[in-house]
Amino acid sequence: MNKIGLFAFSLVIGLFTFNHALAQTFTDYFEDRTLRVDYTFSGDASRQDIYVDELCVMPRWYGKRQRLSEVPLKGNGQIIVRDHDSQTIIYRHPFSTLFQEWLATDEAKTTRKSFENVFLVPFPKQTVDITVELRDYHDRVNATMTHTVNPADILIRRIGERDVTPYTTLHQAADTAHCIHIAFVAEGYQGSELQTYLDDCRKAVRALFEHEPFKALQDRFNIIALLSLSQDSGVSVPRKGIWKNTILGSHFDTFYTDRYLTTLHLKRLHDVLAGTPYEHIIILTNTTTYGGGGIYNSYNLASAHGPKYEPVVVHEFGHSFGGLGDEYPYGDTDPMYFADTEPWEPNLTTQHDFSGKWQNLIDEGKASLVEGGGYLSHGVWRGQEDCRMRTNEYPTFCPVCQQALTRLIRFYTE
Repeated sequence: MNKIGLFAFSLVIGLFTFNHALAQTFTDYFEDRTLRVDYTFSGDASRQDIYVDELCVMPRWYGKRQRLSEVPLKGNGQIIVRDHDSQTIIYRHPFSTLFQEWLATDEAKTTRKSFENVFLVPFPKQTVDITVELRDYHDRVNATMTHTVNPADILIRRIGERDVTPYTTLHQAADTAHCIHIAFVAEGYQGSELQTYLDDCRKAVRALFEHEPFKALQDRFNIIALLSLSQDSGVSVPRKGIWKNTILGSHFDTFYTDRYLTTLHLKRLHDVLAGTPYEHIIILTNTTTYGGGGIYNSYNLASAHGPKYEPVVVHEFGHSFGGLGDEYPYGDTDPMYFADTEPWEPNLTTQHDFSGKWQNLIDEGKASLVEGGGYLSHGVWRGQEDCRMRTNEYPTFCPVCQQALTRLIRFYTE
């Protein structure tokens, strides 16, 4: 074959390979089951390490089934699944973690600690290589680890097949095979308080669907409430010497911040959820103390009886589902945003690389560049003077956040 013929043949083969890659479907590589991978992230501000803890398999897969190798947002880290033989990326998922937040604290400068982290990926048909990458606030990879998973491994623990936590459906999607699955989890509710918990869940759902774009696209969400019980009523408040025996062991004073309410027990959380239809998680805590927290593609935790419960749970869902950043313009300590790095959060910019964010809304007169956000008074800009991601008093997401949320919902459901 001459050089021209060889080039033409190579071009045809290349186009065939490219088109075949585009045509790949979920069933090419995955079963309708979930591989749960538990990790330990450890270290301090100067060095971080990643370790595999345990592998589990659950009966169904409730995440995305299309655009498997794409991510809508970068996050502070990603889990990447490659076919072992071809090294083709067959699944990617972005995330943020409490561990990465902790690295910016003073404690991380002097103490080494470990944090549980749990990620869900579709169960592979063949052997895969899974890579976890953590990135710093300059978007540099500061920790990475790759391990091989053989789906026939006899030590992959089977969970979610029996003793599944009871749940009730609060809102059913129009198409439960192509939707976003949300699960509420009760924290600090005893058996006698289950009706109160369900009422709290319904308040949160109503509040969420009062906000655009969730209101217009509510048929794309499937929402359940797990009937998870705790021995004690309420949650722990360490600064007051109050420690409760609850199903998730959540507590205020995370990183010594009064209102930061989180759980560090992610394995316990996912054990409670095993076997139920879930992807995104909203934990409701039975307390009147104000607080909460939201971590991108991890969980949203809110005080169900605290002041301004409804706007807080929606705000935290903006973090945990939407990857939206806080638009508060105050703080100026332990910065997470820098002039040489564009935030991955779609509602904040340092103007380092503003392309693809909200220039279209500025051109239409629906948004602008307002300085102050991401806990900094200078050097970070938001799109509007006020927004649900800035204050509890403002009634809606701003046009920038609405656009970002709409894009995200469509990414997962179209």
